[in-house]
Amino acid sequence: MSGGASSSDDSREALRRRFKEALDRKNGKQADQAAADESKDQGKVHDAHGPAHSQRQFRRKSGG
Repeated sequence: MSGGASSSDDSREALRRRFKEALDRKNGKQADQAAADESKDQGKVHDAHGPAHSQRQFRRKSGG
């Protein structure tokens, strides 16, 4: 019976190790992405007023 239990423990440890490696890769990618995002503008509002170079158009209401 001890042979079956050890192979089960080995497979669990292998599974845990694979999941941990995958999690470490994921966290590494997120850290790289966060470092890249730090260089960008961190303001909450982007392009709030549209392009500043466009001329504003005034239109008259039609009808009554």
